Amino acid sequence: MMKDIYFIFRREFYLVFRDHAVLTFFIFLCLGYPLIYTFIYSNEVVRQVPVAVIDQSKSPLSREFLRMWEASPNVKVVAHCNDLGEAQLFMWQKEIYGILEIPADFSKDINRGEQAHVALFCDMGALLNYKALLQATSDVAITLGKEIQVENFPYASRIQQEITASPVEISEVKMFNPQSGFASFIIPAVLILVIQQSLLLGVGTIAGTARDRNPRHSLVPVDKHYCKPWCIVYMPVYFVMGFWVFFIVPRIFSLTQIGAKSELMLFLFPFLLACVFFAITASFFSREREQPFLLFVFTSVPLMFISGISWPKEGIAGYWIALSKIFPSTHGIDGFVKMNNMGATLGEVLPEYLNLWILAIIYFILACLLYYREIVKSRKVRS
Repeated sequence: MMKDIYFIFRREFYLVFRDHAVLTFFIFLCLGYPLIYTFIYSNEVVRQVPVAVIDQSKSPLSREFLRMWEASPNVKVVAHCNDLGEAQLFMWQKEIYGILEIPADFSKDINRGEQAHVALFCDMGALLNYKALLQATSDVAITLGKEIQVENFPYASRIQQEITASPVEISEVKMFNPQSGFASFIIPAVLILVIQQSLLLGVGTIAGTARDRNPRHSLVPVDKHYCKPWCIVYMPVYFVMGFWVFFIVPRIFSLTQIGAKSELMLFLFPFLLACVFFAITASFFSREREQPFLLFVFTSVPLMFISGISWPKEGIAGYWIALSKIFPSTHGIDGFVKMNNMGATLGEVLPEYLNLWILAIIYFILACLLYYREIVKSRKVRS
């Protein structure tokens, strides 16, 4: 038994480190992709979005509104236009991503005690730009509205003015992501998917290559050492890659890491096991070396959506939620985000932890059954 394990272990390591495609998936993808993706979004939030303004009121109040709006860190006024058509030309040329239009009756409506309006036009091709501009406009409108209300009560006390301007004080507390950063929000899910998808592609390529090189197109080589499904070679590689992806990369970019490392490691162990056996099970569908690209690459984005990290699970159809349960990434993302970003303990993510162990056992059994089926088919062909 030990000789078989050693033989297969050495041969699979040889395949991993001599096959450039597999080496790319197992090593370079895990090393480089998290760095590149995190670096792109390392600024966390969008600042100084270029915009154009149209001030048709040209009054002291409209100029005060524009002054406060331009003072926002989210806004950078690059053009003053006479009408909407002129401003749209800048937007079509991608020189600006937003237009603020103040109508001619802006100041008149306020002085008459009526509600004034401003129009904000945004390029919805980038939702982060829209969010930054909308937040800046809302903050300025609320602040200016309070100042106007206070001016209408010149003889009231300071406390009465504050109550009139803001009868209900709102304290906004952003838990677990105080800067509302995109990297802190999405990168943990990406790290989980990198591990799962790289295993699917790498193991699938190994299986497809084995079938291509076997004259009988069998996955199992004609060798006495392959009488049992020893599949232990990928775990040591992914222990190293997992530590790099889950602990080193977030530290390099100063992402949120408030979970206990020891408990995170305990949680990630069944996740790696489930991913390995899931990849081995899925590799039996790879009939050719290039087939994993067609089978698995396109699944990354759907898996991100149905995991519930980018869209609330309450807004996802029930059958998609049910489908997501068969993928280790769904439970891995839920548990990793709770522990790493929210400070949950292992006991608090026990459902996700147990689900990963269940998936690891199920996919291990499936991998063994499929492997034994390949052994039986190989023996029938030889006989």
